[in-house]
Amino acid sequence: MITFFTSPIGLGHATRDIAIAEELKTDILFVSGEGASILIAREGFNTLDVYKSEKFIVESGQLQHVFKWLLRYYLYYKKCKTIAKEILDNHNGLIISDEDFASIAVAKKTGQRHVLITDIIESHFTTGLASVIEKKMNKSMRNIMQTCDCVIIPEVGDDRDNIRYVGPIVRRASADRNMLRKQFCFEKNTILVSSGGTDAGKYLVQKVIEMHRQLQSKLGSELIIVSGPSLKLPDSQEYRNLGFVNNMHDLVYAADLVISLAGRSTMDESMAYGTPGIFIPIKNHFEQEQNAARFGFKYEDIFRLEHLIKVKIGCRSNVVDIKGAARAAKIISMLM
Repeated sequence: MITFFTSPIGLGHATRDIAIAEELKTDILFVSGEGASILIAREGFNTLDVYKSEKFIVESGQLQHVFKWLLRYYLYYKKCKTIAKEILDNHNGLIISDEDFASIAVAKKTGQRHVLITDIIESHFTTGLASVIEKKMNKSMRNIMQTCDCVIIPEVGDDRDNIRYVGPIVRRASADRNMLRKQFCFEKNTILVSSGGTDAGKYLVQKVIEMHRQLQSKLGSELIIVSGPSLKLPDSQEYRNLGFVNNMHDLVYAADLVISLAGRSTMDESMAYGTPGIFIPIKNHFEQEQNAARFGFKYEDIFRLEHLIKVKIGCRSNVVDIKGAARAAKIISMLM
């Protein structure tokens, strides 16, 4: 039995954990919260919806009040430790945590074998005096990582100590691209816009809607929006809003261009399925800014969407056979 703790912050953790779970083919109890729990449960997995995460404060696409969020996140972490302990008192076996450090801290005390999946070795949200607290939290994070039986990082890199690099983790497409386009009724040049698992992408979605209004006649394109579990959009003939979906990877594959925040999951799906993308990071969100920079984007690109859309749409690359999920599952299986 595996107890799989998935961070409920956004949906990217949930999507890659589903990909790993599908490769494992064993009994798994997921522990998460909010939209992530809904997404995992829709895929047929036994899921406990017990976490309620602290949301980033984002205005006009820029992260605000970072130190305040960091303090709230610490309180959230302590609550999660209590919840994780109650669950693990009644469940033995291997523990997997996708950036839920609370469950790893509990596993360290109980002596249960535990695996951490993470993109982050340390965070860099704050500067000045506030960074003193963040540095202490980073030190605690590093200490926790050292106790893990294995730390899986979904990037390409060289293994060392207990750290294993498996490459990007994405879900398998359910059909070939032509079949998916027919299934989704994509008949024109299709621009897919994702707001992610929270409402942090609202500003980006609004900007894309405004820009597409000007470009539609030139490109002969249609705008498809995946608003997710949190963002509410009015009905409009200017776009088709699919709401909260559990097959974002299939939509990415079928589209001619994907535009989203610089969340790791959508970026990896875009790369795997050869769909060109425009990835705008939340300003001052260090992880998203690093992700976006790898693809040549920055926050200010939100003001040159017209040019980027014209250049990027339809410029597909070859599909890449990414095996990160299978590699991660193999590592986990050896620890069971």
